[in-house]
Parts: sequence; C-alpha cells; structure tokens
Amino acid sequence: MPIHVTTLSCGTTLLVQPMPNVRSAALSWLVPGGSVDDPANRLGRSAMWSEMLLRGTRSLGSREHADAFDRLGAGRAVENGSFFMRLSTTLMGDRVDAVLPLLTSMVLEPRFDPDALEPSRDLALQALASLADDPQERAMLRARERHFAPPLNRSGLGDEAGLTSMTHADIAEGWKSVQSPRRSIFCAAGAVDPVALAARLDELLSGWHGGASETTIESAAPRGYAHETDETNQVQIILVHDAPPESSPDALLEKVVLSVLSGGMSGRLFSEVREKRALCYSVNAGYRGDRDFGGVTAYVGSKPEQAQESLDVLHAELVRITTPQGAITPEEFARAIVGIKSRLVFSGESTGARAAALGMDWFRLGRTRTLEEMSREVDAVTLDQVNAYAQRRSLGRLTIQTVGPAPLRPPV
Repeated sequence: MPIHVTTLSCGTTLLVQPMPNVRSAALSWLVPGGSVDDPANRLGRSAMWSEMLLRGTRSLGSREHADAFDRLGAGRAVENGSFFMRLSTTLMGDRVDAVLPLLTSMVLEPRFDPDALEPSRDLALQALASLADDPQERAMLRARERHFAPPLNRSGLGDEAGLTSMTHADIAEGWKSVQSPRRSIFCAAGAVDPVALAARLDELLSGWHGGASETTIESAAPRGYAHETDETNQVQIILVHDAPPESSPDALLEKVVLSVLSGGMSGRLFSEVREKRALCYSVNAGYRGDRDFGGVTAYVGSKPEQAQESLDVLHAELVRITTPQGAITPEEFARAIVGIKSRLVFSGESTGARAAALGMDWFRLGRTRTLEEMSREVDAVTLDQVNAYAQRRSLGRLTIQTVGPAPLRPPV
C-alpha cells in the first residue's frame, strides 16, 4: 500500500501507511525534546519528561488519563531518544478517533503536576543508579560518551547533578521552549483512514505554535582507550568505530558487512572469538545509523585472563573484513541477505514497527520507504559491491572502553 504524506495546517508532517489486512492501528508521534535538547547543566530533563508526560493532562489527572486509555484498549508509551520524545499507542483501528484527543493533549496540555516532580526525579535517579549493577551497559554508555560529539554522546539517563537540581520550571517552561510543530512527525500504520486522520489532527492541533530550532552539534570527541576499574570476574569490552550515516548509499552495504560479522552463530565474530577459541561468553556488533552520523559498536565479554586476547581477536576480525584476504564469501553474502530480508518481513507484520519506521525514515532520509522498496534495495546489492565497499571502508579513530579488574593493551 502507498504511504500518504500530508503537511498539517500547523506544520506537522503526517505519514500514514494503511494496511488493509489488519484491524489494529499504531500511532507514533515524534516531538522535539530528546536528550540533545537537555541544557548542559540539566542533563536528564528528557528522562523526567518521559515519566511526567504519562502523569495526566490539564483536564485529566494521572489515574483518569490512564483509565481513559484502558477503556479504549489502547496501550501507551513515552520514550526519550536523542532527537525526539516518542509518544506511541496501539489499539483497534475503529478507536483511533477516540484516542487522538488523549494523545494530543499529552503534548499540548501536559499536566506537569508539581507533586509529580519528586516521584519522577526518584525514578530517574534509580535508573541512573542501576548502572552500578550493569557493567556492560555502563561500558556501552562510557564508550558512547567518548566516541560521539556532544550532545550526540548523551545516554538520555542524564547525570546526578542535573537530575537533583531540576526544578518544576525546568520541566514545565522547558517543554514549552522546545516544542515545534514543524519539527514534529506524526505517523500511523494499520487500519487507518489517512484523510480522516489528517482532518481530525488539523482540528486538535490547530492552536499549536512554536519554532524551536535544532540543537547545534559540537565538533570533536576524545575517543581513544579508557578503562574503568571494577573488581568483577568479567571484563566488559566495547569497541566503537565510524560508519556511514543512514542517509548514505553505503548504509545498506554496511548492514550487509555487519550481518556477516554478527549474524548469529554463523557470524565471523561468534565463530572466531567464541567457537574456535572459547574466549568469551558473548560477542556481537551492531550498526547505528542516523541522519548525519553512523557508528558500529562491537562488544565482547570475557574472563580477565582471556580479555586481552578477546580484544585482540575482536579488533583483528573488524579489520580483516576490510582486506582482500578477508573478503566476504558467496556463502556469507547469501546468509546475510536472507537475514536482512527476514528482519524486513518480520517488521512489516507489526503496525507498531511500521509506524516507528515511517518517522525515522522521514527524519533520517527526508522520505519514506515501503517494505517492497526496501526489499528491492536489498535484492539489488551484489557481492562485488559489498566487498568493494568493505575494502574502501574506513573505521576512523577507534573508541575502546573496558570495565574490569585491570586495564588492557589497546590494539595498534
């Protein structure tokens, strides 16, 4: 089915993909207010917004608002990302019109009750404190902090100083200051009428104004090697390198390379680091592409006595695939393509996944793609293209983060 693109009267972009074979509908609304918009001395504001937006609106208290969603059989969620807050709901298609006022009032008329400030702060501080018991996640966040330029290097959890100093005015007035209908993207997939949805949203959003601009990205990041001492029986190793942004024609080729490296038990990392040498209990790598930047994050968790070799072999495999000696074989290429297409099919069966994908495509690419279009793009990729890309691929200056009893020797 075609994807309908409409610009609402307030300036918000509306993206709708009707799916005639389903009865459910998913709504995914991207609004400004992600972690990049947090003031430097108030990191964690977006984390508190993600909690407080669920605590009612000007006309409905927290319990009343939750009950109204429940009566419609609608789930609701708020997530803080780097560039956006994402409000989402999934429900039966014939109830979309009834849920829209509940959803739009969360953005236009959030309650932000002063009494909810401390409970929201406590939850955000607990999430931050939980990192002490999760060395793998801690290592991931430390690597991100040093690899990407501020404010792209933020986790969204914030920091203790920012959370403890947050005031009610920071929450309520800050929300008004970042909202911009022209930066907002409203997406729907499933049993939805595009024309009726556009007309209803035009009514509900008619008074929405604001023109906040995007946050400026700073220049350099430190990168290099860093270690955090933690007297555990495991060593967490994170390696991050550069990759094309999602908007680049090379992004799909990068995904094929990553599927060869980390496509389950047939992937090179699993085979070389775990299966052949028994160096680790877990190893993987993943690509993250955004509009203006991209990166690959590789992870291996190992015993302290095997950690150095684990890092060395991980790094060697990431480099080897960029050489003629490490060229991708026809068998590896075929498995990678099958895996990518399988994930496309699975995502296409979920209205929630499709609604979310519409918004991210629009932000990262400036356009939307149907599953059929993405499938054709994958089918058009050849082994020669992937190997040629891999051999001109530059990893850039690496970031390596370790958490464990003792530091390691970073590879040259």
